[in-house]
Amino acid sequence: MKATLILENGSVFTGTSIGSTEEKICELVFNTSMTGYQELLTDPAYAGQGVVMSYPLVGNYGVNDEDVESDRTWVEVLVVRHLSDRGSNFRCQGDLNTYLKQNNIAGVQGVDTRALTRILRNQGSMMAMLTCAEHFNVAQVMEKLRAYRVEKKVAEVTCSQAKVIPARGEQTCHAAVLDCGVPNSIIAGLTARGCKVTVLPANTAAEDILAGGYDGVVLSPGPGDPAENTAIIAEIKKLYDSSLPLFGFGLGHQLLALAVGGRTEKLPYGHRGGNIPVRDLEKGKVFITAQNHGYAVEEGSVDAAVATVSHVNVNDGSVEGLKYARPNCFTMQYDPEGNTGPMEVKYVFDRVVEIMGGAK
Repeated sequence: MKATLILENGSVFTGTSIGSTEEKICELVFNTSMTGYQELLTDPAYAGQGVVMSYPLVGNYGVNDEDVESDRTWVEVLVVRHLSDRGSNFRCQGDLNTYLKQNNIAGVQGVDTRALTRILRNQGSMMAMLTCAEHFNVAQVMEKLRAYRVEKKVAEVTCSQAKVIPARGEQTCHAAVLDCGVPNSIIAGLTARGCKVTVLPANTAAEDILAGGYDGVVLSPGPGDPAENTAIIAEIKKLYDSSLPLFGFGLGHQLLALAVGGRTEKLPYGHRGGNIPVRDLEKGKVFITAQNHGYAVEEGSVDAAVATVSHVNVNDGSVEGLKYARPNCFTMQYDPEGNTGPMEVKYVFDRVVEIMGGAK
């Protein structure tokens, strides 16, 4: 079946439908990873978005029940050059096309993803519609695209009630994770180091967290514009004003910066992939990281007396980490779990657990 992808700039791409045939509207972004498509599809940070895979072959190792970052998929649309019709891997439990259909993800293959990626790279992420209709009114499509917004996604992806995940092995500390869209691999990174984790809804009051007897708080990654989460930011400020160890990743990094008076900005096309170089200024080393975000902390917006930049993006110089003057507090923009890419930055989990007393 023919599928048509219409971008808000008027570009039209046609190909063959994969997955669901339901018409979908999304914010279209691109990801440069060669692997990790199942982690990507289940990452809550992609809520409301469609993803163009710049690597031309997708689905070649199939899908399984283990490589998921949450209990459901979040990507609306998947655009690929070629979808493998079967998976070849000892862990394979099914093919990607069936997985897309089962999870109502609309997709298209046979598209010139190189040309499409260049458009998004040069003109920025934009809204798009994927349809299997033979005939459609372009003017009406453009009107729908102009009206679509990726808003209030944190409330959509967060858990409805607290849940506890025990430490693997001997428990040495207990962390609260504020769930703004936390991926499973961040929880796994903590529990593997002896940390018991209590995942809390994003709207949990700071007073309840401070009274919970936790050894520290992790502000999780998540989707959307960080500045729209004003109520959550206000509670994070109370956590910052306490003495409880505080850490943030992805969206959590941005939310804490906003809580202390900083500003965030939307990047032209974002950072999404498993091969993004970040310079650790303290270590004097460059690490290859996995990332998925469309916003960044604006350089110089956080008072230098409050926090200093600890990591920068080698490609564009954007802020990738902040070290706070307040004791036991730091944040990272990239994904330390790195399951869709390199794993050399997992030392971050060691630091978090050590600060919370786990090293003892």
